Amino acid sequence: MGHGNAVTYIDFEQAPRAPANTMLSAEQLERIRQFDTCTIANAIEQFGVRLRNEGFTRPGLRCVTGDGSRLLGYAATCKVRSSDPPVTGGNYLDRTDWWAAIDRLPLPRVAVIQDMDPEPGTGSSVGEVHAAILKALRCAGAITNGAVRDVPEVGRLEFPLFAPFVAVSHSYMHLVDFGQPVEILGLAVRSGDLIYADCHGAISIPREIAAEIPDVAARIRAKEQRIVQICLSSDFSTERLLNAIRSDQR
Repeated sequence: MGHGNAVTYIDFEQAPRAPANTMLSAEQLERIRQFDTCTIANAIEQFGVRLRNEGFTRPGLRCVTGDGSRLLGYAATCKVRSSDPPVTGGNYLDRTDWWAAIDRLPLPRVAVIQDMDPEPGTGSSVGEVHAAILKALRCAGAITNGAVRDVPEVGRLEFPLFAPFVAVSHSYMHLVDFGQPVEILGLAVRSGDLIYADCHGAISIPREIAAEIPDVAARIRAKEQRIVQICLSSDFSTERLLNAIRSDQR
């Protein structure tokens, strides 16, 4: 590793990469869940596969059904509107064609819903009934840039909802598209992307490096904890701290 302000990456370029459509095993997914999104973000940086200011949500997204929730799965994307009635068709629940698209995705699944209104949040994108339907379709939770409702009831369903807003009504909520790329608070998401969310927000994990992420995250966590323990120790000194930082940069 380098020193100062130089940007450096661990050299993974010589290692063979998994195909971008690789499915992770349940064990591999559980290993990712052991780390928070911050550590996962640090691990992704080491591969140099994207810019450091890409691939995660900007401030505002929170889990409204429980601060400790972690949500990991493959994105089932859709776009909705609620400020005006649909031009054709009925409400949100009439679009059963989206259900078939969800069913074709690997497990676990995460519903990723972009509210396309100029001011997202006019109506709720997910409430108790829709959460129950999505859970039956084997989604582990939902992420939206809009609003959700029925928070206590959905919490009892153990279906995490990540959103910046809550709302009283679903207003004219209706589906306008599904299976296409969406954007959630700055995070671009394609159908099938591996998405991870916790109390800090949501991040996409490139599938070609996903299997390698836990090992890299574990090494980063160990380095960070060595520095933290020095700072908390009774015999702290700036010399010990500097030596620890320098040793981790080699």
